Amino acid sequence: MKRDLPPTFASDDARWAAVASRDPSADGQFFYGVATTGVYCRPSCGARLPLRGNVSFHATSEAAEAEGFRPCRRCGPDGPTRAQRQAELVTAACRAIESAETPPDLETLAAAAGLSPHHFHRVFKAVAGVTPKAYAKAHRAGRVRDGLVRAGTVTEALYDAGYASSARFYDDASGVLGMAPRAYRQGGADAVIRFAVAQCSLGALLVAATDKGVCAIALGDDPDPLVKELQDRFPRAELRGGDAAFEAMVAVVVGAVERPGPALDVPLDIRGTAFQQRVWQALREIPPGRTCSYTEVAERIGSPTSVRAVAAACAANTLAVAVPCHRVVRSDGGLSGYRWGVERKRALLAREGEGS
Repeated sequence: MKRDLPPTFASDDARWAAVASRDPSADGQFFYGVATTGVYCRPSCGARLPLRGNVSFHATSEAAEAEGFRPCRRCGPDGPTRAQRQAELVTAACRAIESAETPPDLETLAAAAGLSPHHFHRVFKAVAGVTPKAYAKAHRAGRVRDGLVRAGTVTEALYDAGYASSARFYDDASGVLGMAPRAYRQGGADAVIRFAVAQCSLGALLVAATDKGVCAIALGDDPDPLVKELQDRFPRAELRGGDAAFEAMVAVVVGAVERPGPALDVPLDIRGTAFQQRVWQALREIPPGRTCSYTEVAERIGSPTSVRAVAAACAANTLAVAVPCHRVVRSDGGLSGYRWGVERKRALLAREGEGS
């Protein structure tokens, strides 16, 4: 079956521009053959740039070979792309981290990938969005959260998760769990979470806070599901109604919904992986009245290949308005999914546009 060239590279001028700039995003989209050498290459091939008049374009490697061209030995166009090879190496490294009792060091992971430590570190961060160390830390945090629910003691859970010492674990515990480990293991027992439900023009609004700051801002049609979600996160925490000071903070949040403006000026208890934290911080830097695509956010945090991971981090955000994931849109400007409903996303953006 004949495969049409993608719209992005539908013209010869666009394809030649990709070859001239050695654009890696064009790899796999088309191939080019060089009449004087009889070789065909990927657009990103580092070989000497041929004369434009000697170049022909082909939708697939099979099409190029059918025209009598042989694959370039330098870029290997008949095999996986560089991005695919790197993704396979990083996936293998992630599995090694996840299956190890204690996280492998950088040198061990790099040796298994057949790369130098410096090069492997750069490749891993570009593909995964975080460094190998941060990935291992985030995975270990997940093991702790799971282990604290199942294990008989906190000590058992932390050593099962790969912490070499209890001191190192307790240094990380607050940021990982948002509360004391024993309280987390007991479903939030002994933890006090203040909350209140208010009404705004977008429906019901729940605001909840630990002693560190606001940990949840949720929107919905009915307050009951919002409260139940909070209870499900911390089934044994003491959920307590807010006092006058807390009610004043809720009013600030309501104001941010009704009249969007600069960053919400309340203390926040933001919990997530290292990568999620980077994404959420980038979202907080998007000015009101502006939007960014998922691709642009990935580029801003230095991980241009992590677009899907950026989208997942946006979906995991539990702090509506405070972490403005509503300002992230598709590359074509369209509105994609929003944890609290696309219509609310549309309304927030419209209000910000009116005020900008």
